[in-house]
Amino acid sequence: MSENLNSKPGILLHVCCGTCSLHPYLLLRKDFKVTFFFYNPNIHPVKEYFKRLEGVITVSKTYSVPLITGEYEIEKWFRLTKNLKDEPEGGNRCTVCFKMRLENTAKTAKRLGFDFFGTTLTVSPHKNQKIINSIGLEIGTLKKINFYQADFKKKDGFKKTVQLSKNLNLYRQNYCGCVYSKR
Repeated sequence: MSENLNSKPGILLHVCCGTCSLHPYLLLRKDFKVTFFFYNPNIHPVKEYFKRLEGVITVSKTYSVPLITGEYEIEKWFRLTKNLKDEPEGGNRCTVCFKMRLENTAKTAKRLGFDFFGTTLTVSPHKNQKIINSIGLEIGTLKKINFYQADFKKKDGFKKTVQLSKNLNLYRQNYCGCVYSKR
């Protein structure tokens, strides 16, 4: 994605919803040419998936951010998490889910020639940034692509992203996304 020394490096940024994309995008756009990647096979039911995708499309159009949409691989997600359905929120099921989404983001970023990949998941106060960043760094090493480490919830990041989403009248979900977190 980098064409010369003066151009910004390209980052493929995994986004889970429109709300969570806002503050991270506004921070990253200063140093990167950002492209959104919506890949969230964990989101259930499918109606919820499309509500969240609609929010990402709104942000993408509002800020003229390119958007790539990955496949909705719900069957693969259920296969990977079938033995983890009784895990508490934030437990091993979430780790498997983060890994699935970050692996696909890294693979897509590498294939398309991006310099970095990253995720907006760390903007949530319910997500452990140390686990997410550790998974991202490991995948980046394996796939030979840079992972952008972040804790987007710092300095009122979550509060800022919620306010920005209200300004755009975006849909805000009340659960992480999977059928188990909805419980």
